[in-house]
Amino acid sequence: MSFLNFFKRKHSVQKASQNWDRGILVFENTSEVIRAENILKKEGWDIRVMGPPPEIRNGCDLVIEFPLIEELNILRLLRKTGPYPLETVPVNSPLLQPVDIFQVKDFGQYLMVRAANMKLTIDKETQVIVNISGGGCPDVPYLAWQMVGIPLSQAPAPRDIGHTLCGYALQLACEEMKRLIEN
Repeated sequence: MSFLNFFKRKHSVQKASQNWDRGILVFENTSEVIRAENILKKEGWDIRVMGPPPEIRNGCDLVIEFPLIEELNILRLLRKTGPYPLETVPVNSPLLQPVDIFQVKDFGQYLMVRAANMKLTIDKETQVIVNISGGGCPDVPYLAWQMVGIPLSQAPAPRDIGHTLCGYALQLACEEMKRLIEN
């Protein structure tokens, strides 16, 4: 085996193994996902909220993706603080990959981010929020009333003024939009 072939093979093995170093925490309901996310992020864990793969839809429509090597420490923390997941699933096949809950659509002058079923649209030049839509929760009209017409950087955080899954999804959309416009 030549030196170059050895390097290529080693590189491909490393790349393949990097795809399987994550796990998924499955919870009974969205409130538990939100509480666990807050606890884990406060403690500095590298996690993200995702949509569950179809093969493991047991509880709510959200899961937490986490570094699998930290499973015992994360479970220990959640056992102490709650909530504790229904199950922990290693991402060891393409079918178990969590689904990104974000979709981005560029309309030229406007940029829209969809998180779960909530959509946030801004004017790309001014970064003013021009539309909030989606969901079916009772606080969506209130969230839109409080946020539309205000620059994204000055708008109230949906997590501070909303109290439903739609408010949570809108918070995620705001965070993703801020990430996109910073890059």
